[in-house]
Amino acid sequence: MAPVDDDAPPASPAESLALIRQERAAVAGTVAINPLAYYLPWGLAWLIGYGLLFLRYGPDGRIFVPLPDWLPLVTLFALMVLAMTSTMVVSARRGRGVQGRSSWQGTAYGLAWFLAFAGVGSTTGRFVKYLPEDEQGLLWACVSVGTVAVMYLAGSAIWLSRDMFVLGAWLTVINIAGVALGPGWHSLLISAGGGGGLIALALVLAMRERRRRG
Repeated sequence: MAPVDDDAPPASPAESLALIRQERAAVAGTVAINPLAYYLPWGLAWLIGYGLLFLRYGPDGRIFVPLPDWLPLVTLFALMVLAMTSTMVVSARRGRGVQGRSSWQGTAYGLAWFLAFAGVGSTTGRFVKYLPEDEQGLLWACVSVGTVAVMYLAGSAIWLSRDMFVLGAWLTVINIAGVALGPGWHSLLISAGGGGGLIALALVLAMRERRRRG
């Protein structure tokens, strides 16, 4: 039996196309983002963190559950730190071995997140002291969620992702609605609509990826 030469060129155009598809699938599998690791931690952070804020600081100052004053914010920030860590790990693994234009896109997009929050944080921190206490919390929350929404919308143009555009548009809509309704209601909308939306997107994308791989 003659040995098989792995370096031999494809015998036909059909084999060439099949080889190209195989290589593209291998590359896509290497750089693809795990949606459960990317979106699910943020969804849980918002669902739980903003949910606790709603229970403790409800509409018109109502307290649904007498939680300690510090608990909702500490929980939200702690879960967000965990989510950020997960995002950084996933992004680092995705960018490993990627060079050229795609590498620059990922690096620039990651830096844009940092710079965006640095900018809105410094600006909001300068003027928030002139507002009543409940309005201060609303301002921080709506500016943060609005920044996230805009970054997802920008990311949709960079990565040509309809899913990111839908997510960014959805977050924008519920953020605007929450601001119109006022403190307390904003937390509820971001918890259920924002956190729940992120969780739903993570599950949908994970099932889609599983079906694609067969």
